[in-house]
Amino acid sequence: QVQLVESGGGLVQAGGSLRLSCAASGIIFRINTMGWYRQTPGRQRELVATITSGGSRNYADSVRGRFTISRDNANNTVYLQMSSLKPDDTAVYYCNSRITSFQGTRDYWGQGTQVTVSS
Repeated sequence: QVQLVESGGGLVQAGGSLRLSCAASGIIFRINTMGWYRQTPGRQRELVATITSGGSRNYADSVRGRFTISRDNANNTVYLQMSSLKPDDTAVYYCNSRITSFQGTRDYWGQGTQVTVSS
């Protein structure tokens, strides 16, 4: 079974940095676009950043210049390097990957990891 496992969340002071990781496991033919989303209570889940299989990156305006998304195709892993963190970045972060496997092509979600930025 394909699954995504996230790690790297935690508590950090405003202005600090944190790196999230999301590793896909299972029998995978291809990982297409990978991305990070975040959600706070009472708000819609919002897209933070995406990266295509070719390495093209897109960022939400709120994180552009502070966050960097990258991927390690050899390890089926996507990263989110977060710098200059703000309290407003506090959220549960979810990774998402569009993956082709025996089950076809579909989106998979990580379990979520809490990021808390203190002021």
